[in-house]
Amino acid sequence: MLPVLSDSTVLTRSDAVLPIVSDGLVDITREVCPMTFVRTRLALDRLRPGQTLLVRLRGEEPLRNVPRTAAGLGHEILSLTPQTDGTHLLLLRRG
Repeated sequence: MLPVLSDSTVLTRSDAVLPIVSDGLVDITREVCPMTFVRTRLALDRLRPGQTLLVRLRGEEPLRNVPRTAAGLGHEILSLTPQTDGTHLLLLRRG
């Protein structure tokens, strides 16, 4: 697992610090289905095609459904990074 230093920086396995650059950020760690994807979709809708959204999520349901649903709507999954606090950072590019 990669530890998070802040909402926009993670450590890689080689311990080099790499920023996660995104045009938007949404935290859905306290949401439940169906609001997990509703909030993600609203954030994606505010972006222009090609812009990126960083989604912080927690739990099996959002981890399984949010990336799948986003991809099904034509958005690109750029990365899904587990964090030491049990959350994941999902980086999407709006299609």
